[in-house]
Amino acid sequence: MSNLKNVEPLQDFNWEEFENGSNTGASKEDLQKAYDETLNKVSEHQVVDGKVISVDKKEVVVNIGYKSDGIIPASEFRYNPDLKVGDIVEVYVENQEDKKGQLILSHKKARLSKSWERVNNALDNEEIIQGYIKCRTKGGMIVDVFGIEAFLPGSQIDVHPIRDYDVFVGKTMEFKVVKINQEFRNVVVSHKALIEAELEAQKKEIISKLEKGQVLEGTVKNITTYGVFVDLGGVDGLIHITDLSWGRVSDPHEVVKLDEKINVVILDFDDEKKRIALGLKQLTPHPWDALDAELKVGDHVKGKVVVIADYGAFVEIAPGVEGLIHVSEMSWSQHLRSAQEFLHVGDEVEAVILTLDRDDRKMSLGIKQLKEDPWETIEVKYPINSKHTAKVRNFTNFGIFVELEEGVDGLIHISDLSWTKKVKHPSEFTQVGAPIDVVVLEIDKDNRRLSLGHKQLEDNPWDTYETLYTPGSVHIGKISEMMEKGAVITLNEGGEGFATPKHLEKEDGTRAQQGEELPFKVIEFVKETKRIILSHSRTFEEEKEDRKATARKHAPKREEATAINNVAAGTTLGDIDVLAELKAKMEKGQ
Repeated sequence: MSNLKNVEPLQDFNWEEFENGSNTGASKEDLQKAYDETLNKVSEHQVVDGKVISVDKKEVVVNIGYKSDGIIPASEFRYNPDLKVGDIVEVYVENQEDKKGQLILSHKKARLSKSWERVNNALDNEEIIQGYIKCRTKGGMIVDVFGIEAFLPGSQIDVHPIRDYDVFVGKTMEFKVVKINQEFRNVVVSHKALIEAELEAQKKEIISKLEKGQVLEGTVKNITTYGVFVDLGGVDGLIHITDLSWGRVSDPHEVVKLDEKINVVILDFDDEKKRIALGLKQLTPHPWDALDAELKVGDHVKGKVVVIADYGAFVEIAPGVEGLIHVSEMSWSQHLRSAQEFLHVGDEVEAVILTLDRDDRKMSLGIKQLKEDPWETIEVKYPINSKHTAKVRNFTNFGIFVELEEGVDGLIHISDLSWTKKVKHPSEFTQVGAPIDVVVLEIDKDNRRLSLGHKQLEDNPWDTYETLYTPGSVHIGKISEMMEKGAVITLNEGGEGFATPKHLEKEDGTRAQQGEELPFKVIEFVKETKRIILSHSRTFEEEKEDRKATARKHAPKREEATAINNVAAGTTLGDIDVLAELKAKMEKGQ
């Protein structure tokens, strides 16, 4: 509202005399009074309306009906780039006259005096207002609205994602006030709200005409890891990453670019048509339909590994045409391992077509078929009794599984590891990954398995032991292991025997201990079960018995000795001849 008031001219002013240059009839004081009364009554620190009479880059000259015009810096009108001569603007009177006699006005303060009221009215009435974007800030921009610094979030600048905020700095744009915090006097504005309102009508028209299979032109609006958003002219649709290309796509940026115009086909939408599924690859024929009609099972193809999993690898032989190489088709080995041990993503491979289903668009491939199956001619390379070096793969309680070459496995039974050593578990004999010499014992072609032996590389020492360790023979041995039931004795001539605790008694009554080297007598020898039963005590006990027997053999019988003693007791010198005769008879009897 303006505070100016119209002042009527003096009714008795003589205009004729004034025009003729005569002031007769009016004093100078009267004229000054009449002049002053024609001017506005202006008070300092009030807001009045003024008329723009001059505009340039530095300043704006405004007339408020006072005796002098006011000058306002042009920067205060940055929010209004359309300002022109003749416009009515609000100004705040700071000083009627400075030292130079100049009227001092401010447009900024005039705006601020009523800005909070205006911004609240703009929110209530959903009014479109103008604002000047002053600068960037975290998350958006600072906008001058009625002299108030309002916040414009980055998401509210446009319907499209903004990639360069700086291009908006210094621009005057239209906004809607969308939020006010009365306590902190924070104001949030939006330019996007205006655009959305304009697009809503277009959007309704587009949505009403949507049909499945319809081809439309759109603009790439946003690219994500899972797909591409396309602006169809006010309504957005999504091309899922799997619908960008018939081939596999790891990054949508490989197919489209931001702001690129592309044709898309409508695949589907919900009842309210808020979610629209689009397709790009559907605009071109399916690669399977263009696949060489002559391609058949058994043909060799080349391709690139695009996906790999534990169970196999997918190989792309043409864009959109893939075949699966199952892990079982990567090697002739029966040990199904992870496909990553054979192939990696990006590998260029050659493969053989195993199955081909054009209707279901499926193909299975194999790479082991490029090599000859070693079991086809297994008898040639691994005949019975042939000797080879294998690699230990794993253990079981009953033996060792080994690999002679990829696809050729064999088993060494625990009983075929050593002629002499009793192996409780194969891990005592060797370790996984170690080489081991073997002899082919049997071939099971149907089950693709070889029976192998290790001890057969040497002659059977039990043939020699049979003649060496005869029952009753004595040999030197060392006690290598003590157990509750007896001891294991390592014999110096080779092999091991066993002695029970009672056969470990020594001549002095003590028991033999581990590590002692003693003579042992063979009690029992069984070649079939590889058993040698030994005794140390028998080596000295039987010698004692032999000595006692010899002594008994040479000693006189008890009856004869008693008779001699009795005779001797009553013998006189006259009986000497009789005794001598008796002695001769006894000796003769012996």
